[in-house]
Amino acid sequence: MPHDHHGHHHHGADLDIGDKRVALAVAVNFLLTLVQIVAGVVSGSLALIADAIHNLSDALSLVIAFFARRIGKRPADPQMTFGYGRAEVVAALINYTTLIVVAFYLAAEGVQRLFNPAEVEGWIVVVVAGIALVIDTVTALLILRMSKDSANMRAAFLHNVADALGSVAVIVGGTLILLYDWRLVDPIVTLLISGYILWHCWQGVVPVIRILMLGTPEDTDLDLVLAALRGIDGVEDIHHLHVWCMQEHETALEGHVVLDGRVAAEVVKRDVKRLLRDRFGIVHAVLELEAEGESCGYTRLIGH
Repeated sequence: MPHDHHGHHHHGADLDIGDKRVALAVAVNFLLTLVQIVAGVVSGSLALIADAIHNLSDALSLVIAFFARRIGKRPADPQMTFGYGRAEVVAALINYTTLIVVAFYLAAEGVQRLFNPAEVEGWIVVVVAGIALVIDTVTALLILRMSKDSANMRAAFLHNVADALGSVAVIVGGTLILLYDWRLVDPIVTLLISGYILWHCWQGVVPVIRILMLGTPEDTDLDLVLAALRGIDGVEDIHHLHVWCMQEHETALEGHVVLDGRVAAEVVKRDVKRLLRDRFGIVHAVLELEAEGESCGYTRLIGH
């Protein structure tokens, strides 16, 4: 279960470079959105406007990601004793939620246009979508490295990947309009983009909600953790167990450890924490040690 518990403690220079990359991506995406909307109105292409709206959501998601990154760097204080790292998780949830709303709006517009297809200027659609594809690809590459360690940046990255693929779909649609004057392809492409956005949102929002709901990390096998803890010399049993993510890459464990009296309490505590750290990557463990025969009256294995 590989956790990089120091992944969020980058050097200051790296963080500054990351912020600059995000800021550049924001500026480029806002400019692209403006160009796409103008071109969509001129050409009459709903798919192009749909791609522009999606791109606008990308730009806004990058703005949210930018500020969440900066808030997340703040150290713990008396008001936020766990620190501000979850700001990025909250930002990811906001981004996914807004993207879901946009996707449903595009789907509704696409269905309406199916019954009332409009004239579309194919060349404008193809050229502008081609430019969008290049910019979306560049933006995705700018934040690719950061997306590997952050749900916040991963949400923004997936926005741009989906946009790039959406631009490919728009190019194909515009080409078919040029070749065969098949105007229905425009709303069909819009619906495909909407469906693709919703699929991506489902993939990304579930882990984010899991963190905010204090769920057990997906890559943590609780049965395996329990079996390992019960196998430590001096441990009689475990109960009132909680495992959650304090921040995206910082798994925490809390539990009551019942001692069997054969090994000193401090030795058991040391061995438990060492096992959690070395085998499961859990570096933050809060343990309540209970002597044999003095454990809680009503005990539940999980929770209170």
